[in-house]
Amino acid sequence: MEFSNRNVQPQAASPGAHTTATGSSSGGNSIGTIKKNRSDDEGKWTRIGLVVLAAAIAILLIFLIIFITKAGSSADEDKYVDSKKLQAVFLNTGQVYFGNIKTLNSKYFVVSNIYYLQTSGGNAASGGTNTNTNVSLVKLGCELHKPDDQMVINRAQVTFWENLHDNGQVAKAVVAFEKQNPQGQNCADQSSSASTNSTNNVQKAGNNNGSSTTPSTTNGGGSTTTPNTPAKP
Repeated sequence: MEFSNRNVQPQAASPGAHTTATGSSSGGNSIGTIKKNRSDDEGKWTRIGLVVLAAAIAILLIFLIIFITKAGSSADEDKYVDSKKLQAVFLNTGQVYFGNIKTLNSKYFVVSNIYYLQTSGGNAASGGTNTNTNVSLVKLGCELHKPDDQMVINRAQVTFWENLHDNGQVAKAVVAFEKQNPQGQNCADQSSSASTNSTNNVQKAGNNNGSSTTPSTTNGGGSTTTPNTPAKP
């Protein structure tokens, strides 16, 4: 019995078990590394996608703002300006300017070759109720402050504007003035002519017991006034 027990040797641990355990540990680390790299890649592409999306939205908003701005402005209004005709620009103050619109946008109008209407009236004759009223078309430039023949008008002050026909009174008066003053208006002549017409109008107002008012067109360089027709007794 004792002999048999001595022959029994303890068995060494199987090397395969150690290898298997080591292999299992190494394989687990590899899988964890792969998952971590994959997660990092996904996070990276997600961030790139968000940046691209934000940039696309920003570009879209910029184009939208530009479109709205143009739609709300007078970008297309200038196509209605007929460069071969005069334009009338009506302001919210009641003043009207005639000339050529050179620039038109949402902020301002630029007008050149400017004319405007001027009304003058004499005092009523003693014992009478009628007045002598004259309407004249004046060329800008000979006023006290001597402005250039160009005006920049605030867009907010313009109520509306329109093109003028060539056969209208204003257009005809402008053509006549340009023919009479090929070198441009002479402010000295205009001043003396206006003074003479003013004196004549006062005398007519005093002499006429009753008169009918006849509008007249006065050109800046050499004023011509249509006299009023005395009323029949």
